[in-house]
Order: sequence, then structure tokens, then C-alpha cells
Amino acid sequence: MKKMHTPRSFILSLSLVFLLLLMSGCATNTLPTLGPATYGSDAPFYLIGPGDNINMFVWGNGELSSSVPVRPDGRITTPLVEDVMASGKTPTQLARDMEKELARYIKNPVVTVVVTGFVGRYSEQVRVLGEATRPQSLPYKEHLTILDVMISVGGLTAFADGNKAKIIRIVDGKQMQYGLRLDDLIQDGDITANVDMLPGDTLIIPEAWF
Repeated sequence: MKKMHTPRSFILSLSLVFLLLLMSGCATNTLPTLGPATYGSDAPFYLIGPGDNINMFVWGNGELSSSVPVRPDGRITTPLVEDVMASGKTPTQLARDMEKELARYIKNPVVTVVVTGFVGRYSEQVRVLGEATRPQSLPYKEHLTILDVMISVGGLTAFADGNKAKIIRIVDGKQMQYGLRLDDLIQDGDITANVDMLPGDTLIIPEAWF
């Protein structure tokens, strides 16, 4: 029986395909990346959302002061005033609206609104999907960074490909994607890989291909 010889060109072709696959599996994120976190940048004002708790103080009228939850429909009900929209407003904006409502009953009301039990609007929450230890939605907080988010979700799983993670962000009405270097940040301590988060960001962490 004759011994079969594999053509040399075929072997070279297989080697080239294997090399390309290996390089593609090891490639870092090719998406545009964000600059390092600034920590001191101006953060957007907090907007009240369903699930928040509102402490409303009416100066000189303690019987009108109250602590109420923001309902799922985004409205609140307080003494003398029913079904006022609170969701999507800053605490100051809500206080001014309540003053207008109460002015029908008392003279020159002065209202202060304090938010507790922060949840925020659903559209403002930061969502974490994929290979995080505890994927979840987080309320946005001032100067929130990707490192803060990773601490909140317990870091990456053993199967995560952190350097191929991405942020999905709405910019000028368009959905944009930005690459991240979570492995560099968490495993190597490269602080330049830490970036600012914005309200409504979605973080997606893929599984690594071994």
C-alpha cells in the first residue's frame, strides 16, 4: 500500500487559518474607547424616579409636611395635593411645583424636597449584563465610574472577557458603542482604563472563548 503524502501547500494553508483564528481570539476590543475618568467633571442633576421616597417639608405648616413614595406611575400624593408628577424632575423643580399647588390653600408656601432611598428613573439607571458576578441595574450617582460599577456587581466571573466589554450609550439620540479594558483595570490595576459612566449606560461583558 502506498503511503499518502499531504501536500505541503495544504499544511501551510491550515497553519495560516489556525494562526488567524488564534490572533482574532486574542485581539483586544476594536471599538472606540473612552478617555480616563475625570472624577471632577460636572455631573447631571439627579432626577426623581419611581420607587424613590420623597420627604417634603412645608415651612410653618408641619401638618402639610410628609414623607411619601413615588408611585410606579411617577406621581405622588401629599396632604391637600393629589397626583402630582414627580418623576423626571429635580428635587428643586418638584418643590417649586408643590409651592404652586399649595398656594391655592395657604399663603406664600415655602417647600423643600429631600429624596431618600434613591432609585432614579429607569432610563437613568446603569445596567450591567453578561459575565458580572451579580448582573443588575444600578441607580446613577455623581461621578460614577466603571470601577465603582464593577465593585457594586462583585467584579468579573472566571469566564469573562473583560477587555472585550463595551458600553452602549445614547449620544445625540444615536446608540453608540465604546470598548473597555476591564481586565487591564481590575487585574493589572491600570487606572487609565477607568472611565466615567453616564445615566442610562448599559455595560455588556461577554464570555471569553478558550
